[in-house]
Amino acid sequence: MVTARLLDPLVRADSTPLAAQGEPASEGLLGCVVPQSRTCPEPETDMTQLPSEPFRAYRLREDGNGGELTTLSLDDLNAGDVTIRAEYSSVNYKDALAGTGRGKIARHLPLVGGIDVAGTVVESSAGAFSAGDPVLVTGCGLSEDHDGGYAEYVRVPADFVIPLPADLDAFTAMTLGTAGFTAALALQRLEENGLTPDAGPIVVTGATGGVGSIAVDLLAGQGYEVVAVSGKPDAEAWLKELGAARVIDRDALTTKGRPLEKAAWGGAVDNVGGAMIGELLRTTAPWGSIASIGLAGGHELDTTVMPFILRGVSLLGITSANCPRDRRERGWARLGSDWKPRHLDAIRAGTVGLDGIGDVFERMLAGETRGRTVVRITD
Repeated sequence: MVTARLLDPLVRADSTPLAAQGEPASEGLLGCVVPQSRTCPEPETDMTQLPSEPFRAYRLREDGNGGELTTLSLDDLNAGDVTIRAEYSSVNYKDALAGTGRGKIARHLPLVGGIDVAGTVVESSAGAFSAGDPVLVTGCGLSEDHDGGYAEYVRVPADFVIPLPADLDAFTAMTLGTAGFTAALALQRLEENGLTPDAGPIVVTGATGGVGSIAVDLLAGQGYEVVAVSGKPDAEAWLKELGAARVIDRDALTTKGRPLEKAAWGGAVDNVGGAMIGELLRTTAPWGSIASIGLAGGHELDTTVMPFILRGVSLLGITSANCPRDRRERGWARLGSDWKPRHLDAIRAGTVGLDGIGDVFERMLAGETRGRTVVRITD
């Protein structure tokens, strides 16, 4: 039996930075107090028990018109080897598109939303995992063709599951989530292609978003000179706090120039696509690399072969949802150690419950959010 209620569109998510609120702490929608350190208390619920009653989930509706808060049983979930008691998830741009019905993300409906989850294994038929293991899942088809992380219980194939790194708790892991892993994957590929801090300034476009803000912090922490690109003038001080050496307006990278312009950048992490990535290709220095991640500015690529054949510029595609498991494990291991961002408290915009994500979706698609919003699944 599935019961549902529509989310109240007027419910406001508590994702405003605490400093902006002028308060030392705030209480989230589910009673989770977020202090100045922005850490959240661990749930008191026994995390190793299968549910004896229906549990809450945010499910994408069968008609494709967004999602709703509902209750499910385990029988309603897709099959899998590992059942996880979810503690935290997060809000990504893809979640907002799916949750509002404005993007065709899910391949079949209905489907539990949420492309990220961290929690504790309660049951496993796979030898690699046992009840009580702390784990996480990002991407891997969650909320696309498999029930996702916006539910108190999540069931997935064992191949989806990554052991939680020893130096990360579930809350911190979901502050990172798909955005953090994608930023780490971009740095992996850039350095594998020869990028070093000596190459020159590294541009990060879409710098106030989840991937962008973590990329700024991550690159700066590894010694790169980071140039953050943003259309939000009020975010300059925040981006410099994360490690940006300079902040430039996005209009500076949207003009269409000659096939090659003066070389200005050693490389880039691009979250925008469209005209911006074309300009980056024209202005990247010889043997520089660009990691292409997003298409918020359009899916078109306006370029010539000149940057490739005359400067040896590399355009590297980044897809975090289906990357090989060994690369996924290496990325998360480094995010829990030497690549752990230094300013996660500043990047984390706030924490909401399942009943607050609808508002976050709307503000994210309107360009009114920055950084990362964590979703507290467990009461």
